[in-house]
Amino acid sequence: MSVPKIVPGVTRLGWVGTGVMGSSMCGHLIAKGFTLTVYNRSRAKAQPLLDRGAAWANSPRLVAQQSDVVFAIVGFPRDVREVFLGAEGIVAGSKAGNIVVDMTTSEPSLAVEIYQAAKPRGVYAVDAPVSGGDIGAREARLSIMIGGDREAVEALHPCWEAMGKTIIHQGPAGSGQHTKMVNQTLIASGMIGVCEALLYAHKAGLDLTSVLQSVAPGAAGSWSLSNLGPRIIANNFDPGFYVEHFIKDMGIALDEANRMGLSLPGLALAKQLYIALQAQGHGRSGTHALQIALAQISGIDWRRR
Repeated sequence: MSVPKIVPGVTRLGWVGTGVMGSSMCGHLIAKGFTLTVYNRSRAKAQPLLDRGAAWANSPRLVAQQSDVVFAIVGFPRDVREVFLGAEGIVAGSKAGNIVVDMTTSEPSLAVEIYQAAKPRGVYAVDAPVSGGDIGAREARLSIMIGGDREAVEALHPCWEAMGKTIIHQGPAGSGQHTKMVNQTLIASGMIGVCEALLYAHKAGLDLTSVLQSVAPGAAGSWSLSNLGPRIIANNFDPGFYVEHFIKDMGIALDEANRMGLSLPGLALAKQLYIALQAQGHGRSGTHALQIALAQISGIDWRRR
């Protein structure tokens, strides 16, 4: 079965999940001329998209019934399961030839399960988690890591192009999610380094902004240092990505590592530090709020430094 060509103004798109990331990503598709039907648990969060011409549906299943391609980006694997595989889910509302795309960071095994549930219906299922945070979503320069059948992945190119800059098909179903676990493992330990370095600079009496100007362009540079370092200095811990979601991701990666017989002590330490941060009431803060917990260990109130 061939995959229909995807064309703005002709192909009907659906979108489920209009949070920090999803709202911007969906908005880029509208800007490219696609017709969108959307659903979110809180309709108010979808209102800006409705104001731009998107139609509303009362469930993921109804979104799928009115769409040729449906994207979803939600919170946790349990949400993914409900949104895709529930009685009122996307797969139940899809017909042969449709494509369903999960852009949530979720379990590789669940991506395979969705693929296997969709295939007998003639529906293509793709897993495509992203990296780049709220900034990447707003600026349409996300890195998109994709698993699924090549013909469906290639057909979706006009949509990938609207949302991201780095678009790579990693392999069969679940491969996108495995790649995202690699990404999250890199970020977890890297964020500890960013926060500890800024804590050291503060205690040494250095000007933090000047320090960033010196170290960010060199070998120590990273996306987290350049993009989240200034937010840490400014005490802006608004979420580009929620702490509670990052803890979920690290848990998935550690579970997968356990199944593969891998020991990842750095990732395990990072997860424990983030759990401590969540216990301090920062589950809905951005991941860079780790600075607050690490500073507290040294008796420093970062926000009042």
